[in-house]
Amino acid sequence: MSLQRADEKLKSDVLIGVGLRHQHFTEALTTPSNIDFVEVHSENFFAQGGATQSVLAQASEKYAISLHSTAMGLGSAQGVPSHYLQKLKQLASTCNPILMSDHACFSWSQLNGQQVHAGDLLPLAYSEQTLMVLAHNIDRVQQSLGRSLLVENLSAYIQYSHACMPETEFLVRLAELTGCKLLVDLNNIIVTANNINAAQPLDYAQQWLAEIPTTMVGEIHLAGFTEVKEGELIIDDHSQAVSSQGWQLYRSALERFGKIPTLVEWDNNLPSWHTLVAEADKARMIAEQVFGDNHSSKVTTAMTGLESEFIHE
Repeated sequence: MSLQRADEKLKSDVLIGVGLRHQHFTEALTTPSNIDFVEVHSENFFAQGGATQSVLAQASEKYAISLHSTAMGLGSAQGVPSHYLQKLKQLASTCNPILMSDHACFSWSQLNGQQVHAGDLLPLAYSEQTLMVLAHNIDRVQQSLGRSLLVENLSAYIQYSHACMPETEFLVRLAELTGCKLLVDLNNIIVTANNINAAQPLDYAQQWLAEIPTTMVGEIHLAGFTEVKEGELIIDDHSQAVSSQGWQLYRSALERFGKIPTLVEWDNNLPSWHTLVAEADKARMIAEQVFGDNHSSKVTTAMTGLESEFIHE
């Protein structure tokens, strides 16, 4: 799907996509499916030439592309390395993505005078200092890319004692400071609710959504997690189908934010391509139920990624 076709479709429907992982490359390229876009992890396609670039080029002919980064480390005090940013910019110019995103986390630090990467998405303390670091790095990335970035909320496994604001306030202020949009991962909110022992996880998650202005959301992620015993920590492992709570929250999110592009993630214990597409079909069915056949609901203005709008100082 071309950028123009994706933009036209947005005006009448919700764009529905899936994460494209290497086990599904062949089927994704050869099997007809009702998928609007695929998300790839940017870092897997940084190498020049080779089989991965060929796959990406073929995928770009069939689907719109979303670049989801996992190693930018936007909240790192060390900043985003220039060599990383250059590779990301080159990749974006090659595949012309409709969306580009990463996480509200840090990853980079210094060890023995060398810049090192943690290999994970490390959580930020929601403080004024970390907010300014994150905002500065996002400004730099957006200026380099010439477009707005989507920033995803993390699932929580710890609570910082020195945090001075709730996650939603932190993310809203970030969007106000930088002009970025939010990638709202509904599964991450549910995981966090369970890990902090919220009495009613779904109520917690719906209140979380209610604290985000309707114009700030540019994408929604759906995923599932492995169930654990009561009192045990839930890991956001993307290894299961979307939970019933996830689908309920998705309906609430569409009702609040409008026709937001939606992606189904499934990264571990991968199902068949057919099963993954079936999950995307469930999302499309819910969107059709929410907006009706006449699509009379408002179209969100949050999809600045489709416009590739330039950021000006």
